[in-house]
Amino acid sequence: MSFADLPVDGTLDATGLNCPEPVMMLHQYIRDLAPGGLLKVIATDPSTRRDIPKFCVFLDHELVGQQEEAGTYLYWIRKKQD
Repeated sequence: MSFADLPVDGTLDATGLNCPEPVMMLHQYIRDLAPGGLLKVIATDPSTRRDIPKFCVFLDHELVGQQEEAGTYLYWIRKKQD
């Protein structure tokens, strides 16, 4: 099963946004997600490859997976259980 088949609880489309906007939006979005919820993030900024994993480590969320296709970066993040 690929990440693309995972059922998600929300999708954050940060296409066309540049650092630091995707992570700022992610911070806002994940706050409203239920604990344990799975968020899919779509981004086009290459710096998200560095910023999003750091965000997850720093705030204790799980980066379930990430992939890149044709300049689009996809991330699956599971919100920590409170």
